[in-house]
Amino acid sequence: MSTDPQRSQGQDHDGKPAPEKRDTPPVNGIRHKGPLELRRKQARVTMSDQTLLDTKGPGQFVHTDPWRVLRIQSEFVEGFGALADLGTAVSVFGSARTVPGSPNYELAVEVGRKLAEAGLAVITGGGPGSMEAANKGAVQGNGVSVGLGIELPFEQGMNQWVDLGINFRYFFARKTMFVKYAQGFIVLPGGLGTLDELFEAMVLVQTRKVTSFPIVLLGTAFWSPMVEWIKNTLVAEGMMSEEDLDLIQVVDDPATAVELVVEGAARHRNPNGTVPGNGIHNSGNSNGTNGGNSSGRGTRA
Repeated sequence: MSTDPQRSQGQDHDGKPAPEKRDTPPVNGIRHKGPLELRRKQARVTMSDQTLLDTKGPGQFVHTDPWRVLRIQSEFVEGFGALADLGTAVSVFGSARTVPGSPNYELAVEVGRKLAEAGLAVITGGGPGSMEAANKGAVQGNGVSVGLGIELPFEQGMNQWVDLGINFRYFFARKTMFVKYAQGFIVLPGGLGTLDELFEAMVLVQTRKVTSFPIVLLGTAFWSPMVEWIKNTLVAEGMMSEEDLDLIQVVDDPATAVELVVEGAARHRNPNGTVPGNGIHNSGNSNGTNGGNSSGRGTRA
């Protein structure tokens, strides 16, 4: 046994710092950077979005943005390639903080299962909570379970119920996939990320960037205060049109939510004027809204 005091202080025979032990776990856990999975010293990297938006120093962007453009392009290429043959799908949003076994978790499981049983693929953010639950339900319903992950400072990782997973560096590339490859949204209770996706979808429908795109909010107790604020503040003060309230429908029953998006998907037109998945021509609703809740099964927002 060596009695060299330097070695006892973590140094080798030459007095240099001893190399880091390779059998020790990562100090900060696993870091995902795009498709890369990094551990130990390799995990000490900044996020791509942070580097893009927090540029310091005059002229620095001239040397870095051209390469970022290529990297952004690659994310679109990978996403388009992976999801091109997905078929009819619905994006399901909800909180990553939803606790397994809670009512909202079980609600998301049921939504995912019923979507799969109706022949629709289920797309989520691929993380824990309600996303994991919806992916789990899709697997239980023998459907396609898709997860679109994102690089974050607090790593979540792809949940175990994802069959087809894609990790993104940039939010805007990921958001494009949520809309491009879905024929509707089902939105469960959630926080800022959920609200971000909800309002972005509403704007895209309002501005007719997408047509006949159903957006169903699940949980009247959770969503009603927000809907009332929209009515009593935004509409009342002329910040939005009353007709824009038809963009969303609020229900409590998962089966009703799935039925509404299935009906909406049948009206969702692609640029060739056909219904995704069956090639049937559809005259559909071309005014960029859901046309309200004519069935009376959901609450007109």
